[in-house]
Amino acid sequence: MDLPTAVKSYQFGERAKSELIIASQLCLALTGFAEQERAGGRRILLMMMESIRNEIQFAAKSTGRPEFQKAINSLNEAISLAESNQPEQASQKIAAAISASTTPAQEAWQVLSEHGLL
Repeated sequence: MDLPTAVKSYQFGERAKSELIIASQLCLALTGFAEQERAGGRRILLMMMESIRNEIQFAAKSTGRPEFQKAINSLNEAISLAESNQPEQASQKIAAAISASTTPAQEAWQVLSEHGLL
């Protein structure tokens, strides 16, 4: 991996991971909402997940890393589950997206570290 790709992969991977962790926590929080609050909470959660997906799509296009596409696929499944009022299962799919997003960041960290940049 060249240095420019390593920098982008690290930056995008870490950002995706952080955002996906928040989305996962919000999915689990949604289960504790009162029934009359769930519809609004779900709409906000879905908007956030779609924004995260857009950012990961940008990461995939910018870096060419297939792991970001895997993260998108898992996040798409999570969005479908959240739309179907299954936030616990959505959180599990987000965990797979976190794992996929972490891989390019870890590999980029190694490259950057070898060059004394981290």
